Amino acid sequence: MQCPTHAFIFNATQCACNPGYLFNSSSSSTSCSLFAATGPAVELSSGVDYDSALPFPEAIFSFDSIKKFTQSQAVFLEATLVLLLCWLGFCLLLRLSPLGSDGVSPWFRIRWWISRLDISFSTRHWLHDQKPLVKRKTELGGAFSIASWILFIGLFAALLYQTISKRSVEVHNVRAANAPDLASFLNDLEFNITTISSMSCAQLRGLGTVVTGNPILMDRRAVPLSTFANYSCLNTTLGPTITIQCNNCRLIRDFTYITWQFVDLPNSPATAVGFQFNLTAKKHGDKKRLSFVSGTLKNASDFDDKPVTYRGVIPNVLKFNLFPRIYRNLHDLKIIQPLFHEFLPGSYYGEVSQLQSSLRSSSEGLINTTLFINFLSSYIVEIDSQNILGPVSFLADLGGLYCISIGIFFFLLVQCEYRIKRLRHEDTVMKNIRNRRKAQERWERLRKYVRYTWGSSSMDDMRTEPNDVNCMGVMKKSQNGSAQRRKLPGTIDSVSFNKKTTLPNEKKTEPKHVVTQEVESCMNENQDEGSSFPKCKREDLLHGNVEDRRCDDESSISSHHADLPPLPSCEFGDSGEISMNDIQKNLQKLYEYNVALREQLKIALSTNHVPADNESPSTIR
Repeated sequence: MQCPTHAFIFNATQCACNPGYLFNSSSSSTSCSLFAATGPAVELSSGVDYDSALPFPEAIFSFDSIKKFTQSQAVFLEATLVLLLCWLGFCLLLRLSPLGSDGVSPWFRIRWWISRLDISFSTRHWLHDQKPLVKRKTELGGAFSIASWILFIGLFAALLYQTISKRSVEVHNVRAANAPDLASFLNDLEFNITTISSMSCAQLRGLGTVVTGNPILMDRRAVPLSTFANYSCLNTTLGPTITIQCNNCRLIRDFTYITWQFVDLPNSPATAVGFQFNLTAKKHGDKKRLSFVSGTLKNASDFDDKPVTYRGVIPNVLKFNLFPRIYRNLHDLKIIQPLFHEFLPGSYYGEVSQLQSSLRSSSEGLINTTLFINFLSSYIVEIDSQNILGPVSFLADLGGLYCISIGIFFFLLVQCEYRIKRLRHEDTVMKNIRNRRKAQERWERLRKYVRYTWGSSSMDDMRTEPNDVNCMGVMKKSQNGSAQRRKLPGTIDSVSFNKKTTLPNEKKTEPKHVVTQEVESCMNENQDEGSSFPKCKREDLLHGNVEDRRCDDESSISSHHADLPPLPSCEFGDSGEISMNDIQKNLQKLYEYNVALREQLKIALSTNHVPADNESPSTIR
């Protein structure tokens, strides 16, 4: 005879699985597989949600989904620390970058905006000589302000986690029970015990009797099980399941034993590799709250995980305790809490030879199982919940976190400004750089406006060519039709037309009307050509000598203009700040330049001056 893998032959015609192995008939090829329990050994639930005193709407805030990612407050604190270090490191790297003096570099812009973020310490910076309080925004204050808010937000998130997860505490009060209290516990109980094996309910024997009291003493009693509960057997994929149900059950205030056996049948020996149990209790008529205890027992040894097979006369005892509880915070809910207490293994075998000899013996052809139930009727536990965090305490904690966050970085700010003096006025340096850049940008916009409005030549120095000047000293209109106006210094005009001149004697006899016609013709020519301003200073038109006398003063003006000293430039210190000494030096330079210009003006006036002693009033007019 050929047996499957992990099996042996007994009685020369039958096969049995090795200890701890279970016969699997669901697969295409029959085989024996090692039984391995899935899930925890024992699972317990009271059926009461302790956090129901302060529920949150699941559609708005699902805290269970957050618990999958955040198991404790340490996650929030670690994330806050990492973010804080990254921010401070970024600000330190910006400090190492050059600030520049033009104010257009990206590093300056970033550092400027960091200084604008100084929202917490703008009025708490170093005050020189205890001057009146002014609002200042520095780069160091902006970095510490954002750091303080990062720390505050992280601590606030940890506080919210604590408030939601541990907002209430469960208080247990144990008191002695009396008869009326125990009589009021009317629950629906259900016991499900599965013998994990390849057996069936046809091998069940001896179920139907309940023994109460102590079996050793004389006060034990045996009554039918049907008087207390309904029982049945169901074949499952794991093995036969014994179900005992008691609706609106009154518990017996003593030890209770329920025993049954599985016996050998032809070609189906009584063997098992473990037990699975599930005990539930709920208040009669209440389907919302269900307390239970469930688990799997697969090995009789407490020291190793050696596979065994249960078989023999010695019973396997499963001990359970029923604990009465009263929930005061849930309208005095009275419910029984089942607890798994102990498993006492009976006859079992871990070797193939031992199991083979047991299968050949007819006296050991059974599995004896006993369900032991102990109703803990001496005491009753009263359960109530108390909120440990109210609105006032929450606000107090919130204010404390804010003060801690601001206080830490305020201390660092004071220490840095006290020990490093240049940090006390770092806002002034950045403001001066930014003001110079803004002034330069506005000046460039003004230059563009003037260039667009009056032409590009209005932005340059006076560059008039002699060929573009007519007889009256005016510049002709350009080819593109735009009149470029330039006014000569008032001193030249005064020399040319406002000063009285002495005319030669040979020109006095010329008729007056001839001079008038020459002047009018020249003025008409200027108007036709679109001239803008006079350029020549002196012409002998009043005496009719137009062809002989030309604008000979232009060369002298150009020579004097070329001798003018250059305009002195304003100089300031290397620090970028304007001091009183710099202003005095620049004013002294301007004064000396003004004196030089006056000397040049006197020379020009003395050169162009003509005595007017013999001048007649008629010619002046």
